Amino acid sequence: MRTAPAGTVSSSLSSDEIARVDREHLWHPYARIGGDPAPLVVAQAHGTRLVLADGRELVDAMSSWWAAIHGYRHPALDAAAAEQLRSMSHVMFGGLTHEPAARLGALLVELTGMDTVFFCDSGSVSVEVAVKTVLQYQRAVGRPERRKLLTPRGGYYGDTFTPMSLCDPVGGMHSEWTGVLAEQVFAPRPPAAFDPAWDREVREIAAKHAHELAGIIAEPVVQGAGGMRMYDPRCLTTLREVADEHGLLLVFDEIATGFGRTGELFAHQHSAHQHSAAGHSAGVRPDVMCVGKALTGGYMTLAAVLSRREIAEAIDASGAGALLHGPTFMANPLACRVAVAAVELLLASDWRGEVARIEAALERGLAPAGELAGVREVRVLGAIGVVELERPADLARATATAVEHGVWLRPFGKLVYTMPPYISSQADLDQICAAIRAVATEECRSVG
Repeated sequence: MRTAPAGTVSSSLSSDEIARVDREHLWHPYARIGGDPAPLVVAQAHGTRLVLADGRELVDAMSSWWAAIHGYRHPALDAAAAEQLRSMSHVMFGGLTHEPAARLGALLVELTGMDTVFFCDSGSVSVEVAVKTVLQYQRAVGRPERRKLLTPRGGYYGDTFTPMSLCDPVGGMHSEWTGVLAEQVFAPRPPAAFDPAWDREVREIAAKHAHELAGIIAEPVVQGAGGMRMYDPRCLTTLREVADEHGLLLVFDEIATGFGRTGELFAHQHSAHQHSAAGHSAGVRPDVMCVGKALTGGYMTLAAVLSRREIAEAIDASGAGALLHGPTFMANPLACRVAVAAVELLLASDWRGEVARIEAALERGLAPAGELAGVREVRVLGAIGVVELERPADLARATATAVEHGVWLRPFGKLVYTMPPYISSQADLDQICAAIRAVATEECRSVG
């Protein structure tokens, strides 16, 4: 390491020094400090490739946790960031506004059909704000006793406290916090094929708890980190009808599914292709909606909560007089400017065709894994491919196997899955599928 003044850190570190600092001081998600396997040191990224410090290149099958849909170092996004830096990287949003926020807000309103936009720092914070919006609305209309949300089991909404309370308390990622978190009301997991029995049970649960329910929250069509399950869009119609019947607000968490990932721009739009017996469209519109992750193309953290105008007007007219939330970096100009570029880039592309191409490649490439003893199910929707094992994968072994095949994967629990960037080539997709098949084969062999 270069000599540096006392109290400073050198401007550059060797890969060994990075690994040492990481091992001794840095926490990673759901991992011990200094635990195994040791994180790989990434030196740079471009296109669909992660370049390791030792020179190896890995195809990124994860889009950096589903966010980098355009890949890395995209010229349009790099240019947007550089341009914004020449005017301002940040300014407080309290009492001030700016063009990037206005442009992004107008774009989101146009795309979603919602009316108001509240910018947040992250997806988890957006769920916090969405729930706060629901609770404040119920207070504003004279129902302060309504403090709980109804949500399907199998969901995942983030790692801060309110989102954790909405995640499945049985076998979910946050069971450690049972007894500490607020208690919500849970409905059965939405079925892959619509089931009238599920519909009846949801309606019965909602009727039983209506006096204490403020809203309903769901990940539309695909449940993400809670299990990567796909379900029938007609379930959303049930949730909409239940919300309307009992005076509840319906919240859709599109943080993982938004911006084309499932084959529709937003996952709840799949419901528009379902039709009632009378032949009318059963498209479902939420009252509140969260977006994030791919919003900036994975360049930086930003999320937003969108809602109908009458909700905002009711809150504004209440004693509180405003939605009681205000992050320091709310509507960060740099993030908003890159988000505008990322969304415009998506809309200017044949994103629907690209996602359909990825879906077809994943269906072909992952299907053979379904023949393995020890694989429970293979499922694909849009640019999402999942191989569910009978038993949890060994993370260290699975990671090593994928890296040997030149691919970066991050399995969790029983799931070996991919959400690749939309720019992934056929060769990339073939390599990703080969790596997933190899991981599944190795994991099944170790069990057998």
